Amino acid sequence: MVRFRGIDEPALAALARALAGRVRAGGVVYLIGPLGAGKTTFARALLHALGVGTRVKSPTYTLIESYAAGDLTAHHLDLYRIAASEEIEWLGLRDLASGAQLWLIEWPERAYGVLPAPDLKVELAHATSGRDVTLSAVTPTGGSWVDNLDLLSV
Repeated sequence: MVRFRGIDEPALAALARALAGRVRAGGVVYLIGPLGAGKTTFARALLHALGVGTRVKSPTYTLIESYAAGDLTAHHLDLYRIAASEEIEWLGLRDLASGAQLWLIEWPERAYGVLPAPDLKVELAHATSGRDVTLSAVTPTGGSWVDNLDLLSV
């Protein structure tokens, strides 16, 4: 587990960019936190760092936005408006799961048990000054992403 306390938005974006260099083979990242904590900001910075040259839209209303990032396909999900995990079936996620995939999932708690298991959980919280961010590896892949990652290198 790696924690960063009271970081500002530019540092949050820098952290996402540093992580982008480590997730190029794909995996699953859960973005957890209250409204306005920086989940979409983090995802947007990570996707741009992966080479997404188009506008990275918030998937709040579309629920899912997909992007080509080199050999990787990145899917950014926002499940805030999901009322029951059964609704995930309507998104057709199984149809998207081929080749190298990176899943960035906001509000994963709305569909636990239906989503792919995370490699990494990124927990964001409002702080007195900026945001607190905790990166928790769930798999060895996630562990390799956060090994030796610190804000000084960001």
